Amino acid sequence: MAEFHSKIKTIEWVDNYSKMVDQTVLPYEFKYVNITSGQGMFDAIKTMIVRGAPAIGVAGAHGVVLYAQELAAQSLSREDFVRNLLVKADYMASSRPTAVNLMWAVAKQKDIIKNSTSDIEGIVDELKQNAIKLENEDIEINKKIGDFGAEVVPNGATILTHCNAGALATVGYGTALGVVRSAFANDPTIQVFADETRPRQQGARITTFELTMDGIPTTLITDGMCSYFMKKGMIDMVVVGADRIAANGDAANKIGTYTVAIAAKYHNVPFYIAAPLSTIDTSIKTGDEIVIEERSREEVTHINGKTICAEGVNIINPGFDVTPHELIAGIITEKGILRPDYNKSIAEAFKK
Repeated sequence: MAEFHSKIKTIEWVDNYSKMVDQTVLPYEFKYVNITSGQGMFDAIKTMIVRGAPAIGVAGAHGVVLYAQELAAQSLSREDFVRNLLVKADYMASSRPTAVNLMWAVAKQKDIIKNSTSDIEGIVDELKQNAIKLENEDIEINKKIGDFGAEVVPNGATILTHCNAGALATVGYGTALGVVRSAFANDPTIQVFADETRPRQQGARITTFELTMDGIPTTLITDGMCSYFMKKGMIDMVVVGADRIAANGDAANKIGTYTVAIAAKYHNVPFYIAAPLSTIDTSIKTGDEIVIEERSREEVTHINGKTICAEGVNIINPGFDVTPHELIAGIITEKGILRPDYNKSIAEAFKK
């Protein structure tokens, strides 16, 4: 299989700080920012300077290192250092509630904090090396997801995606867009339809930005248009990412994904989730247990700082919805494509 090289690396540990793309200013400006403190990382995750479940996970791991560096400079006893750092790690994991990759990556760091026999300096170094390891593994995992997913992409397919599950949602290749990239490497007639993704327009601002940068043909549509194009036979498959997947295959993703899945089912368009196993939370049985983040009203009432609705109107702004497993044709992971019965296939994937 031909290999595709994305031009973007979203987040990277450099010396003693975390370097990341500031996604709040895309597509108007492409710039990197340096995050040099634990609180700075918490705020970067909270305000979506970094976003996308896998990228948030790596950011959380980086954030624990930043907190460790700060505490190491305070002349604490080893016992106090460990106790305080575990509290800081839990705080970092609370920066966003839905994406389970964040909790997963912080838990990996907490295991090191609890089990290390090193002195304070050694613990900091172990945390740093593990954060870099998670960073590098993310790209390799995404390439595997892309290659497995490419196997089910028809020749000349038009792929619909919702939100951004690309290089900018991961360390550098993408989950849903990793499938696109791997398919495009072997078939340059592949093209993408990208949903705008209200209210933060990640599809318009970010997905179209990175696909255009990589030279992959992309058409932008608004969220309400997907059924129109499906009925016309202009969409061959849907591939989206996920922020948390339950043990039965129910999948939380950006708000509006559920609507796309319903339309795809009606029009017999295969609907796939692309996500690493770290996005699957086997501790919850169904999607009903997934905490859905409620975000600020201004995301809905304003675009580019300008009000788009009447003053005083009521706003409800859930950041995610849950697509029931019955609507999902397959979950594309680094271990292969999982199929129904998801309770069984997910459990087996974790044994491989």
